[in-house]
Amino acid sequence: MVDKKKVVEKKVETYGDGFAFRVKIGEYEVEVKGKREDVTKTIENLPRLISQVYKAFDSVKPKTVATLTVKTEPSSKSTSEEPAQSYPKIASPANCEEAVIKILETDWGKWRPRTIEELKEAMKANGLKFSDRVLDDTLHKLGDKGMVRRWNTNTGFVYILAEGKRLTSGEEM
Repeated sequence: MVDKKKVVEKKVETYGDGFAFRVKIGEYEVEVKGKREDVTKTIENLPRLISQVYKAFDSVKPKTVATLTVKTEPSSKSTSEEPAQSYPKIASPANCEEAVIKILETDWGKWRPRTIEELKEAMKANGLKFSDRVLDDTLHKLGDKGMVRRWNTNTGFVYILAEGKRLTSGEEM
């Protein structure tokens, strides 16, 4: 009976040694491994440890900081105008789906994911008039087909062309 007790203690001890706790702060990550009790005690000291980790990594950060100040002269034109943004020019599309794909294929569309408002403005800049409903439905269908990636952000849904889904001229959609 004593032998069984030792086996159980060894299993518990071996199981306890495998406990780990990992914290990621920004681009830095710290992991604490050990017995559960030791890691738990370390976690109790976490606020003090985090400040020490920040100080430790602070010496590794580059110390160069650049500040750029831009001064502009007031223009004689009205300041109530919206700042000009250059939207991509595309060839005349057959439908809304083709227009969205062509816009997202441009450097402007590849640069970063675009909101529906930005896509509407790009279409407007190209003289294209699709209703909000048509554009919404088109973006949803393109997402379902896997041609456009879509995700929700704090500013709303954003859209970008899915990898490997580029439309080549003459290709049917």
